[in-house]
Amino acid sequence: MTLADAIQAGASGIVSSLHHLPDGVAWSVEEVERHRQRIAAAGTEWAVVESIPVCNEIRTRAAGRQQYIANYKDSLRAVASAGIGTVCYNFIPLVDWMRTDFGYPVPAGLALRFDMIDFAACDLFLLRRPHAADDYTAGVAAAAELRFADMDDRRRSELERIVLAPLPGGTVAYDRDDFFRALAPYEGITQADYFATFVEFLSEVAPVAEELGIRLGLHPDDPPFPLFGLPRIAGTAEQLRAVLAAVPLAANGLTFCVGSLGAGEDNDVVAMASEFAPRIHFAHLRNVRREGGGSFHEAEHLGGSVDMVAVIRALVDEENRRRRSGRLDAEIPMRPDHGHLMLDDIAKANAKPGYSAIGRMKGMAELRAAEMALRWSDLRSTAAPAPRSGSG
Repeated sequence: MTLADAIQAGASGIVSSLHHLPDGVAWSVEEVERHRQRIAAAGTEWAVVESIPVCNEIRTRAAGRQQYIANYKDSLRAVASAGIGTVCYNFIPLVDWMRTDFGYPVPAGLALRFDMIDFAACDLFLLRRPHAADDYTAGVAAAAELRFADMDDRRRSELERIVLAPLPGGTVAYDRDDFFRALAPYEGITQADYFATFVEFLSEVAPVAEELGIRLGLHPDDPPFPLFGLPRIAGTAEQLRAVLAAVPLAANGLTFCVGSLGAGEDNDVVAMASEFAPRIHFAHLRNVRREGGGSFHEAEHLGGSVDMVAVIRALVDEENRRRRSGRLDAEIPMRPDHGHLMLDDIAKANAKPGYSAIGRMKGMAELRAAEMALRWSDLRSTAAPAPRSGSG
């Protein structure tokens, strides 16, 4: 998908990163400016950085982590020099967001899917991670053993590749040996340990972001429950409250990912959108359909397990509140994220699951229509500011 495609689809800005740089390397002013100019030359702007990755050395409190934290601060300074005010990041240990299927058939095309039984089969019987059995109920382990026995070699190889290889936009790929080498430093790290490490990192970088006028948006864990026996700290309302309370600066906020939070069966995502609205700096308006037992697949943007229109209502109300208070950053940037692979994109050799042009264009059109309808209703009843042109 080209920049011209994004503009034709109606995007008013681009969400991007310096994917060619390894995790932990400091971004230079020159590298950031080169990428900004490339986007500007296409007739649009680099609106949000997603992401400046947090390397494993920071997450595991490895020797030399202070240098990596210093590099992160330098990267923020480089981003600020280009006039970009929003940075998304995550603190998910070892792996980024996780799926087990890149082509799950749904009526609207092909979807990304996470199947808990497939994941357990990979963990228990393909990777054979030590002590993995401790992390599953007897029922899940038994179902995973049956699933694994039914898999042919092609599916086993595909499943391991999907679980260990980077998803679109990822920067780190593992083979099996690499995976276990990267996993080893996490041994023995508890939930409390990991949260303390996160707070140490955030306490250093958030004041720099605040000084630079950058809003940091922590992306929730995806899915919002532990995998590979590793702690996760950003998947529930209670955890997000703790994140925001730990460093009470305006720069410390959230990327509100409806799909990530929506995969949690106990999460009331609409209530969370209302509660956290003042600290939401960026939104991923994608949806999932929960299947039970931790499994889910990417749904149509307005058609999943979460009431997306109610989430948009909460964000529109927050933007209106910010405008009334005179905030210069009243708009919450939005991306439709994770569209279905559909129509003639299915046959394209380089189409990325979740990142194809048509699926995301369809999602963005639906989301913008919902937003505009809500704003039109507000105009009729309260004479609110005129609807904006939309964001991507």
